Amino acid sequence: MYQRLMEHLTTAVLLLDGQLRLRWMNPAAEALLALSRARVSGQPLPALVNADGDIGELLAKARDELHPYTQREARLSLPTGELLTVDYTVTPLSADELLLEIEPRDRLLRISREEALQTRQETIKVLARGLAHEVKNPLGGIRGAAQLLERDLGDSRLTEFTHIIIEEADRLRDLVDAMLGPTRLNRPEPINIHRVLERVRSLVAVERPEVTIIRDYDPSLPDLSGDESQLIQAILNVARNAEQAMTEAGIEAPTLTLQTRARRQFTLGAERHRLVCQVSILDNGPGVPEALKETLFYPMVSGRAEGSGLGLSIAQSILHRHQGLIECDSLPGHTEFRLLIPLETCHD
Repeated sequence: MYQRLMEHLTTAVLLLDGQLRLRWMNPAAEALLALSRARVSGQPLPALVNADGDIGELLAKARDELHPYTQREARLSLPTGELLTVDYTVTPLSADELLLEIEPRDRLLRISREEALQTRQETIKVLARGLAHEVKNPLGGIRGAAQLLERDLGDSRLTEFTHIIIEEADRLRDLVDAMLGPTRLNRPEPINIHRVLERVRSLVAVERPEVTIIRDYDPSLPDLSGDESQLIQAILNVARNAEQAMTEAGIEAPTLTLQTRARRQFTLGAERHRLVCQVSILDNGPGVPEALKETLFYPMVSGRAEGSGLGLSIAQSILHRHQGLIECDSLPGHTEFRLLIPLETCHD
């Protein structure tokens, strides 16, 4: 009965003998470590899995001292080459038996990171909308006063200055509107994400013919529900940001890759989705400066002298309206923006 209980646990459980050889593990451990119990039974665990420090040393210490030990946020290197962040606890049952429990942390850490990002974005949105309200009200008054003044001016040379006031007020209004971005999904409808990407590809190809664009699509992806024009805008903002960074850095062979993949049983924020569409935009540019990584999606933040700092902020806002988000991993020579969108009905 106890074995049946452990076989149905979601926590990875392994039983080792006094020589740290594997005697048994439950299905959760097989899935986590990508090992088959039948194939590796009897082999020393330290030879199968590497960890920060020496996992064999910690196991031997627990065995010799008959004292349990816990390691937090350790990095495990699997035989497949994959790296996992885990918490693990070793408990000596006797001098010849050790119980090892492994709890993966990558998913929880990612959820915490996503929740923090969404909270920051919501705070920024509230502040931006409050600021926009305070700015647009006096702008409207300034524009109206300039129009009234223009009617009373008899000298055409003076109306040139009222034209400047009106034009600059309109420019500031447009800037505030761009900072806020669209407020809702105007026309939720079934969308083929590859049609969206092809539109983005054609626009980038015309703007920057020197950039090589690679398409790596998963044709099995179903349609998602959302606003096609907004998704085009979001993906185009990210793609333009990438190609501008490559061009300004003088990359000899600038390459942009548009990739789609399906992610199953994927958690976005606090909600788990059966199927998620992942759109990756990869480039071989200089990478995101370290100082900008934490504030990359904030409005008015840009690493370019000519940048407005609105493109990525608007893209993130659009993804939030589709119950999704944007993640970024960046190193010099390899930057990846991942746009994650649930393949379920979206709501306003």
